[in-house]
Amino acid sequence: MDNQKKGMFQLADGRNVVVTFVLVSSLFLLWGFCNGMIDVMDKHFQTELKLTLAQSAWVQFAHYLGYFLMALPAGWLATKLGYKAGIITGLLMVAVGGFWFIPATKIAAFWAFLVGVSVIAAGLTFLETIANPYTTVLGPPRYAASRINLAQSCNGIGWIGGPIAGAAFFYGKDSSGASTGSATLWIPYAAVGLLVLVLAVVFLFAPIPDLKAEDEYGQEESAPGAARSIWAHPHFVMAVAAQFLYVAAQAGIFSFFINYITTQAPPLPASLASGFLKSWLEPGSGGSLVLSDKGAANLASLGFFCFLAGRFSGSAILRRFAAHNVLGLYGLINVVICLLVVAKLGWISVACVFLSYFFMSIMFPTIFALGIHGLGPRSRKASSFIVMAIMGGAILPKLMGHVGDLYGMSRAFAVPLGCFAFVSVYGYAWPSLSRSGRLPSGARSG
Repeated sequence: MDNQKKGMFQLADGRNVVVTFVLVSSLFLLWGFCNGMIDVMDKHFQTELKLTLAQSAWVQFAHYLGYFLMALPAGWLATKLGYKAGIITGLLMVAVGGFWFIPATKIAAFWAFLVGVSVIAAGLTFLETIANPYTTVLGPPRYAASRINLAQSCNGIGWIGGPIAGAAFFYGKDSSGASTGSATLWIPYAAVGLLVLVLAVVFLFAPIPDLKAEDEYGQEESAPGAARSIWAHPHFVMAVAAQFLYVAAQAGIFSFFINYITTQAPPLPASLASGFLKSWLEPGSGGSLVLSDKGAANLASLGFFCFLAGRFSGSAILRRFAAHNVLGLYGLINVVICLLVVAKLGWISVACVFLSYFFMSIMFPTIFALGIHGLGPRSRKASSFIVMAIMGGAILPKLMGHVGDLYGMSRAFAVPLGCFAFVSVYGYAWPSLSRSGRLPSGARSG
């Protein structure tokens, strides 16, 4: 059957793999939830342990360090043992990290929580290294970017739930108004540990076909020099750099969202202090109200709803327009958005922060699909390096936090601005970098 006539989830032999796609997509929801909790944890430690913005960024560092250290082992395991073994290994590691939060709460030291964060991230690395490229081969190549964005929409759903759980367990208060976060922080992580054990059993018995991508450059993985040949493809090399900078921008905006909302959003009228909003607000100067940490954490879910909307709409858009053009345009829009945040325009700037969630939504999966496009079996190895590039989320948030400490959170958005500019350039330059006439989307360049 001609590839142009096949559905998104139909293989060359006619098999429909939509059930497999749904199962793999559940993994995206899992790591979205875990990442969502991480992004509201920073402010908890700032308050409880009296940390600066730059110091609290060690949470992000520990999280993304796990990705950096485990990406290559995950790619190696996927190559040697197949997708299923890699997925189950990742789920078991996440379970270990989740259950570690129980003794970490008793230890009550910053380093103990960082260990748990890093172990969970190591497990998520296995899942991301395997699941991202796997979605690109579950059907015709021309729908690869659309499929990975659709799967990543589940990631967005998880990201909405993560801040809600974080707000409930990290920022809870007892009847006297004292914080209970230090005593209850372990609960959502232990729940994740139980859930992933169930998922591991499901994947053990589920049909997960070991598929290979098409090699458009004529070099199979076993060919001489193939181990270094992926670095001979500029579209892959630049994808690693673009992913490093994109994740840096994403991690910075996500992790300092609460700090931005609680310090940069204009005051609110006292008349809003009623109903469910009462717990979201606290007294500010001049009798006005400002958003509390808990209120800002709940608002983070609205940001992730924008992120999810961007993923779903992006998946549809990528079926009609070339993936590299969409990536370039969204990157350029986010440059303008960050400029408006830096300009400190009150509620306009606050609205722009939420818009940034929408327009960064398609970047990670689209960079991924563009980076491994046409590499065939070598895409598993290539995906390991693209996942390693997530280390950008460990390094640049510390710079953003440092800028925030010195000049305020609005000015700190100059850091992601530069990152989005590079992503935009990569998108528009992709055709010349890849030297490929075939695009991983439903439309041709034109």
